[in-house]
Amino acid sequence: MRAEPRWLEPDEMRAWRAYVIGSELLRQQLNRELQENHGLALPDYEVLVRLSEREGGQMRMSQLAGQLASSKSRLSHQISRLEKAGLVRRVGCAEDARGVIAELTPKGMETLRTAAPVHVDGVRTHLVDLMTPEEQRVMAGLFERVIEHLDLT
Repeated sequence: MRAEPRWLEPDEMRAWRAYVIGSELLRQQLNRELQENHGLALPDYEVLVRLSEREGGQMRMSQLAGQLASSKSRLSHQISRLEKAGLVRRVGCAEDARGVIAELTPKGMETLRTAAPVHVDGVRTHLVDLMTPEEQRVMAGLFERVIEHLDLT
C-alpha cells in the first residue's frame, strides 16, 4: 500500500509556483535580450562563458555537460551549432584518446565580450537589483543546497 503524498501547503505551493514561473520568465527574457542584440541564445552564451573561465578556453565535453546540467548528446548538438558559427571548436584530448575538448575560438571570445554587458545588465535589472543583499545570500545558499542534493555526478 502506498503512503499518501505530502501535499504542498499553501505557502509551499506559492513558493514552488513563483519559482517555476519566475525562473522561466527570467530565462526567456535573458534569452530574448541576447537574441535581439547579438543573435546568441542563452544556452550558447552559457557555453561560451564556461569555456572563457577555463585556462586556454578549453574544457572536456563531459565536464562541460555536467557544469551546464546538460546531457552529453544535447551538448554535442549545441557544440556542432557553435562550431558552424565559428565560436568553438572540438579538439582531441592529449591525455585520453577517447576524450573530446571544446575550445573557445577568438571569434567566440569576441562574441562573448560584446554580449556579456547585455547579459549582465539583464541579470542585474531583472533579478539582482530586485533583491536585498540578505535575499541574495539566502537564494545562493538555497540553490547551492539544491545543486548538492541533485548532483549525481
